[in-house]
Amino acid sequence: MVTAIVFVKADVAQIPQVAEAIAALTGVSEVYSVTGAIDLIAMIRVSHLDEIAAVVADQLNRVPGVVSTETHIAFRAYSAHDLEAAFSLGG
Repeated sequence: MVTAIVFVKADVAQIPQVAEAIAALTGVSEVYSVTGAIDLIAMIRVSHLDEIAAVVADQLNRVPGVVSTETHIAFRAYSAHDLEAAFSLGG
């Protein structure tokens, strides 16, 4: 599993619509509206590194209202609790 964190600047008048469109993309697990210099953070989780380009460059950057993106690839996860919760089937 490869995880990327994408910082998204969006047209302020379209933030909810941009967030919903990004959240609907295959490979995007979560989208957060945040305060600060960026508007949204998208979490991307895919099987292979080359799929990050397909999600970000081919899809996310083309969502109407996306102004710019900055992508960070995660090397390692340090919180086993978060990973267990993300992949839990419940129960």
